[in-house]
Amino acid sequence: MPQKKETQKTPPLRYSVIIPAYNEALWLPQTLQNLKEIMTAVNVPGEVIVVDNNSSDHTAEIARTHGARVVFEAENQISRARNAGARIASGEALIFLDADTRIPEGLLRTALKNLEDGACGGGTTVTFDRPAGPFARMILSAWNTVSLSFKLAAGSFIYCRRNAFEAAGGFSEKLYAAEEIRLSSDLKKWGKKHNRSFEMITDYPVITSARKLDKPFRTFLATLTCLFFPFLVYSKKLCWYWYKRD
Repeated sequence: MPQKKETQKTPPLRYSVIIPAYNEALWLPQTLQNLKEIMTAVNVPGEVIVVDNNSSDHTAEIARTHGARVVFEAENQISRARNAGARIASGEALIFLDADTRIPEGLLRTALKNLEDGACGGGTTVTFDRPAGPFARMILSAWNTVSLSFKLAAGSFIYCRRNAFEAAGGFSEKLYAAEEIRLSSDLKKWGKKHNRSFEMITDYPVITSARKLDKPFRTFLATLTCLFFPFLVYSKKLCWYWYKRD
């Protein structure tokens, strides 16, 4: 009888979760604990990298205590911090996560599966970690609608293949805000050339802190300013809102 050929399974994509952190000692522990639990459940080789973006609190110490790799980035800029993490990452898949954000197990599984199935990257919808007022809910709903309609990943959760990220040039270090919008656009352009999709996930929203919306009018004003005066994102001084820690 002819022998059956054994089909070799492709090993799962190794992934790196990269967390930029500037004075995030308060929020980082729950984010890292959440990651530890879901990474254990998913059971795919992965690592966590925390980029200490010149913090003055115990951010780096907390990250090491939770078993994360820590890299230091002296210039306080989100793009540079994320890129610094990507440079030392060992994964073929890169997942960028905010320090005040938790993800459900299904989101990690779906993102990795999308990449294995050929996607170049993507994002997900966003929800808050606690009840929010009507104004905040309106902002969130508007963002999720725009995000899904135009396939733009929120900065709180972006996933992509490493080769696509590098070909796109990573996060633009000319920008001090909206760098995730630029990367989404660049990844989609690369994906179109290489017949790879940019997949938005709707079943598992990322759970992010509603702390910025404790001052919703200020958030709304800062967002509108960036939308209607996009040249402002090239100035850190004019993007102060995104770097201020109350």
